[in-house]
Amino acid sequence: MKKALKILGLLTVLSLSFLVSACPKQTNIGTIEANPSRYLDKEVGVVGTVRSSFGLSIPIVSNGTGGIYKVEDGTGSIWVMTQKSVPSKGARVGVKGKLQNGVNFNGKNYGLVIIESDRRFKDDR
Repeated sequence: MKKALKILGLLTVLSLSFLVSACPKQTNIGTIEANPSRYLDKEVGVVGTVRSSFGLSIPIVSNGTGGIYKVEDGTGSIWVMTQKSVPSKGARVGVKGKLQNGVNFNGKNYGLVIIESDRRFKDDR
């Protein structure tokens, strides 16, 4: 019986460590902007307030919606592209997704974009 409990405990610890390592660590936007090459093509997580949002009706996207919105966290701001409906201006969100270059011109980066894979609304009450 004790051996079974030890094995169950070990499996629980391994499962939890796997789940924690699979989630991206929350990063502030200023850190991403300061060293974008470190995060490029990697999963990142940010939390902030929506400052601008532009929804689109895109017939070629499977659900017909999508858009882009800007999230600000006090250290910087970043654009987020989504295939879902965009959140409203002023909404507090947690976003997870892959960081991509926006526009590069003459060796300078003029924008970073997170391609959203998950979003959660934050309740500040």
